Amino acid sequence: MKVVGLLSGGKDSCYNLLHCAQNGHQLVALASLRPAPGKEELDSYMYQTVGQDAIEYVARALGLPLIRQVIMGSALNQGSEYGHRQQTSQRLDGDETEDLYDLLLAVKTRFPDVEGVSVGAILSNYQRVRVEHVCRRLGLTSFAYLWQRDQGELLSEMINAGLDAVLIKVAGIGLATKHLGQSLATLQPTLVHLNTLYGSHVCGEGGEYETLTLDTTLFKSRISLTETEVVVHSDNDFATVAYLRIKNAELQSKEGVTDTKVAVPPLLDDLAAEILETCSSVQPGLETPAPQATKGHRLQSVASRKIGRWIGVSVAQSTALHETSSNEYSLEDEIRSCFELVREQLAKHGLELHHISHINLFISSMDLFASVNAVYTTMFGTSPPTRACVAVDLPSPIRVRMDCIAFVENEPNERQALHVQSVSYWAPANIGPYSQAISVGNQVFVSGQIGLIPSTMQLPHPQSAALESALALQHVDRIVAAIKMNPGGGWPGIPQCAIIWLASTGILPVAKAAWSTYAKAHQWDIPVIYVTCKAIPKGGLIEVQLMMHTGRSETRDDDDQDDLVLPISKKGRVSGVLLSSGAHLPAAERASEQSAEFDWQIVTTGANSVGLITFSTAALLNSRDWTWPPELATLVSNRVSVRLFHRGTNADAASRVMSLLEKIAQELPDVSPVTQVPIRNLATSELDDWEVALLIFAHNTKEEA
Repeated sequence: MKVVGLLSGGKDSCYNLLHCAQNGHQLVALASLRPAPGKEELDSYMYQTVGQDAIEYVARALGLPLIRQVIMGSALNQGSEYGHRQQTSQRLDGDETEDLYDLLLAVKTRFPDVEGVSVGAILSNYQRVRVEHVCRRLGLTSFAYLWQRDQGELLSEMINAGLDAVLIKVAGIGLATKHLGQSLATLQPTLVHLNTLYGSHVCGEGGEYETLTLDTTLFKSRISLTETEVVVHSDNDFATVAYLRIKNAELQSKEGVTDTKVAVPPLLDDLAAEILETCSSVQPGLETPAPQATKGHRLQSVASRKIGRWIGVSVAQSTALHETSSNEYSLEDEIRSCFELVREQLAKHGLELHHISHINLFISSMDLFASVNAVYTTMFGTSPPTRACVAVDLPSPIRVRMDCIAFVENEPNERQALHVQSVSYWAPANIGPYSQAISVGNQVFVSGQIGLIPSTMQLPHPQSAALESALALQHVDRIVAAIKMNPGGGWPGIPQCAIIWLASTGILPVAKAAWSTYAKAHQWDIPVIYVTCKAIPKGGLIEVQLMMHTGRSETRDDDDQDDLVLPISKKGRVSGVLLSSGAHLPAAERASEQSAEFDWQIVTTGANSVGLITFSTAALLNSRDWTWPPELATLVSNRVSVRLFHRGTNADAASRVMSLLEKIAQELPDVSPVTQVPIRNLATSELDDWEVALLIFAHNTKEEA
């Protein structure tokens, strides 16, 4: 891909160029924003403006054309999000981010075949979010290979790769004017020491210092500073703020061919490597044949239910398909109809689409994925909901079915999103219009993660269930760690439930081994369900979806960071299925007593609960007089969202469970249907062939007080 490099002249922007080249991209131009004439430095939230006197030398050293424009705006929008959630793109005139849009538009005009942008962001969500917003509007891909890297490791890699950069600004504790002009290699011990003493950022991500790159292996010439001047902004006992004015410099020729290869981080961290090693020796399981067309399907209607500030919308699927020929009703019409149904249900509660936190999207074939996404992406703007998308055996002629969870926000900052669209080594950029994670109402939703290699956005080749499992779980780990760093983060995080989607039952033993290793490392004991579906995006073998709670109390005082809640986990197994009278099953049925059972587990954290209930075939055949444990009755009464997974050939069994739920909840005024999900196999750690499973997200308003 042809790439333009956003150039500040500092170490990060120049080192990311090396990684772009390493990953096969062609650098064709550079772009930079500068202060207006007569201004040496701006107090910009977005751009490094110190050292602009030397930026032309950096471009000449790289041998690439440089497009420069003046920063006209200021930081009007200083929030964690840029733009609006209900609109895909909108210009905010007067904001300095729009200067970047104008700059890259000028690049696209001059170099129309440019498709990517090199960005040196390491830790700054503020910068990354705005660059990605601009790139999205211009149809460009952001490449941020330094994103979320360990700063100590990264600094060592830069130095070892021959990157020569000097400090041209200091503004952090322990740094003084004497450090200006010194190289990173010389100052590395000092920077590491300051990190140990004060927690300073080794790579200057807290604004402790800025750099100017004099040489890298990509440079065709080396920059020599021949005349500089120290300018002191402020000098105090805490931290001196000063910068180096570049008055003159020259380019020095370099002899020979230099190796432009740089070190890249390992694909797997220690835990993921352990998962891979464990799974590599696991033998695959037996394949389950594809089911026949779903039988006994009961047509459901969209409905919604509000508990506290949570709203669940169930069974959003087009009813027009049953009234018109599918040949006359396009897929685009169908997906728009689904969203219109969701919009109508949310409007009943005074909400709009942008209030949605999470969406489960079920499609009849993965061949529809791109077309569905094309319409889906028009429904959301900045920081869209999290999403899990799989193909399942929907009853014909239905091609799209969805459900969602929304939240009533009292303040805009109640909802935090992690929406990373840049390609990096960290975790996959989103392959659809969704956020990797959303934190709202103390609930954390993590989008379904597949085993992509982040830097290439491709699945491993040849395909490996073990490697894809290790990667998917590593992605979940890194996403959770990253959203904890968002504003309002710092919470401990309490897992509630995991859904592990599988492309075939043969992968089940590998997936179980992977999760067992992962859960043991984290000391987790939560409901986990392995669901075999028709297909996973991009032909993946496994997709991991996670629900968490922040661990904070719903009544927490904003100033009380230690007001935390502890999870309460309850589980049970009903064997032999007792009759309500207390008698055992009739003798004729006693032979199947051991398999006539259902399992359940509920994790309650604060006011939110997630429960998983699994039913065997024999249990469903003898469901007429179940004694329902009181914990499950409470869970159903407080339900916000219910998904009912059933084997595609046995919708009759699903109907039995539906009837049971309706019986339990018959006193409630707003009994909403559940969203049925026809799948090919259901498994837990205890059993590999459950017939039906219920996954319930519930909220207890009594716990809010």
